[in-house]
Amino acid sequence: MSHSTVSIDQASFRNSFAEELRGDTAADLRPRQVPGYHYSHVSPTPVRDPHLLAWSEELADFLGLTRPPERGPAVEVLAGNRQAPGMQPVAARYGGHQFGSWAGQLGDGRAISLGELMALDGSSWEVQLKGAGPTPYSRRADGRAVLRSSVREFLCSEAMYHLSVPTTRALSLVGTGDEVVRDMFYSGNPLPEPGAIVARVAPSFVRFGSFQILTATGEIDNLRELADYVIRHHYPELGAPSPAVYLSWFAEICRRTAVMVAHWQTVGFVHGVMNTDNMSILGLTIDYGPYGWLEPYDPDWTPNTTDFGQRRYAFGQQPRVALWNLMMLAQALVPLVGSADELTPVLNSYAGIYTSTYRTLLFRKLGLTPHPDDLPLLSALPDALTAAEADMTLFFRGLSYVAPMLLENGAMEEQALQDLLEAATYTAPGSPAHEPLRQWLGQYVARLRQETAAPAAIREQMLRANPKYVLRNYLAQQAIEAAETGDLSLLNNLQHVLRTPYDEHPEHEDLAAKRPEWASTKPGSATLSCSS
Repeated sequence: MSHSTVSIDQASFRNSFAEELRGDTAADLRPRQVPGYHYSHVSPTPVRDPHLLAWSEELADFLGLTRPPERGPAVEVLAGNRQAPGMQPVAARYGGHQFGSWAGQLGDGRAISLGELMALDGSSWEVQLKGAGPTPYSRRADGRAVLRSSVREFLCSEAMYHLSVPTTRALSLVGTGDEVVRDMFYSGNPLPEPGAIVARVAPSFVRFGSFQILTATGEIDNLRELADYVIRHHYPELGAPSPAVYLSWFAEICRRTAVMVAHWQTVGFVHGVMNTDNMSILGLTIDYGPYGWLEPYDPDWTPNTTDFGQRRYAFGQQPRVALWNLMMLAQALVPLVGSADELTPVLNSYAGIYTSTYRTLLFRKLGLTPHPDDLPLLSALPDALTAAEADMTLFFRGLSYVAPMLLENGAMEEQALQDLLEAATYTAPGSPAHEPLRQWLGQYVARLRQETAAPAAIREQMLRANPKYVLRNYLAQQAIEAAETGDLSLLNNLQHVLRTPYDEHPEHEDLAAKRPEWASTKPGSATLSCSS
């Protein structure tokens, strides 16, 4: 299906979520409990001077939208100052476990869904403004977002998409002309910062916590209605809802979640706050808050200062946390399937799917044809990378060139591997910490020599599996600091290379560099918080 492109202020919206589920119609934005409903009708709160800062051309083309000028009716829609035809803005109600503890009602405290657009292929996509003002779910907050967190969400959503990681998307980044006061590290030092709004896009923003709140409050009819809605719109291949179909649906949620986390672990992405309210029912990466990218490989690393005590959401914990979150979702779905015993075998399938997906992706990164005899080689790699403090992105990208070269000229092996270790690690040249990785590389090269494909073909495969560019934390922070002064050049350059992260982009070599020493302790580069 195709339609001509339109400006978003002229686009036709609908809102199946609002039309088919129960909504709270009280025009009361005060923070409050909203029992009995799936969402609240709300309107975004207008901002002073909405102006476009960044735009995702690929996503807009897919949705049939034209790029708007810097100011005007389209940007007013993207800032919440104006509504387009058919919009029914709502804030969703959900609960969740935060850092392992049940938090009760949470909900969209600063996100407002405008409605759904039909893409060029006929699929339906929900457009949501993040930072558009207070809702009944804002608790003690103002419903706004700062430029700092909005730049990070905009860039990372699209970067992840182009790395083939299942993710929500970002359409636009709009400056508001208003200031927002935030205490970045909860240190008792709140400061005014420029405000911004991201328009983020997904087939649905329903979360694990959307179901949890309904079971926790005994709203079983609402629970069934929400499950049936999600199956009808997003899992129609499963058929008409029934206890057996609910089980099949849960199995598919487990599968998608396992695949998503396997992708995170093979690109070095740390979500930072894997609460159950931040888990998508579609298996998409959602809610880009205090995330980070591994620079020194470290299973215990988290960028989230709030989590420094227990490191619950550290890089190496993510696969286990996803399973724990699925267990919490399973508990919420018990009323639909009749017994927790029915859900246990489905939960048990998660580990196998995660492991097989992770290994498949890792074999691809290493240019190897999968073979069971290689599993010890795969399982030894994380410890070796950790000991050497290897930069995960640089290591695999460098290996993509070095390994096939050694197949053509084995005589250079020692020097080539030494150069790789120096270029891709944060430990001193010749350090004993390199020894495990050096030994691993020797075993890997010997194994690679058993491959039958030509070195050039292996190189090509590895370069397509190992990105040169990821959204390094310090680069995001530099782009933010420049954008706060009105300079969008680094933001634009990052957006450009992250759109094609496997390409060389020789003119942007600096954006693929190892993290500089100053960035290892700088707030915003090394550490973040849940504060936006």
